[in-house]
Amino acid sequence: MRFSLTSAAAMLTIAGWWPLQAHALFEDDEARKAIIELRQKFEAKSQTTDAALAEARESGAAHRRSLLELSNQIEELRGELARLRGQNEQLAREVSELQRQQKDAQVGIDERLRQVEPVRVSLDGLEFTATPEEKRDFDAAMEVLRRSDFVRASQAYAAFMRRYPDSGYTPSALYWLGNAQYANRAYKDAIDSHRRLVSQYPTHLRAPEAMLAMANSQIEMKDSKTARRTLNDLVKQHPRSEAAAAARERLAGLR
Repeated sequence: MRFSLTSAAAMLTIAGWWPLQAHALFEDDEARKAIIELRQKFEAKSQTTDAALAEARESGAAHRRSLLELSNQIEELRGELARLRGQNEQLAREVSELQRQQKDAQVGIDERLRQVEPVRVSLDGLEFTATPEEKRDFDAAMEVLRRSDFVRASQAYAAFMRRYPDSGYTPSALYWLGNAQYANRAYKDAIDSHRRLVSQYPTHLRAPEAMLAMANSQIEMKDSKTARRTLNDLVKQHPRSEAAAAARERLAGLR
């Protein structure tokens, strides 16, 4: 009986503990499930985070690669810009040199044109054109005459007329040639030079003076008769000229 009571008590104790144990076991299962769910969510979240981090890292790497490529492109562009700038500077120098050469060439052309292009001349009442060389040679002969080098002046005028037979300077050259010959006491040659001027260019500004000079040469040659005729022709043909006034005085002295 004692055994039975003890056993019964034990059985009662076990019977009272079992619901508590069962309830504890149930709660443990729920907890485990919750833990498992949390772990799964955590793992899923971790995977998502890892994927996002991986994507971010990949994106960052791609961004860095893009930045690197952009930096390289910028450096290439800088190098290209520097090269183009250098080319532009070289082209500018070449253009400047070409412009200088063109200017020098133009100056040379202008100078050559000035050497051959006819110039306008006004001399002893005449207007005509002459080449620069022609003008230079006549001026050179005049310069020799101004130095009173009458021999060389005669040669210079004679050479001028041989070189330029159709020159507009010819009447003046004949006049000054005759004067240089007169100064050299080459009176016959002086008469011939002045006569050519009078006969070929009777209306020339120097014609009256040439006639007076002819009469002077004739007087020097003791040919008063011819000189008087020349002076009378001068007075008759150019009565209002200064040479005619001088001729009248000479005529009065020859009587």
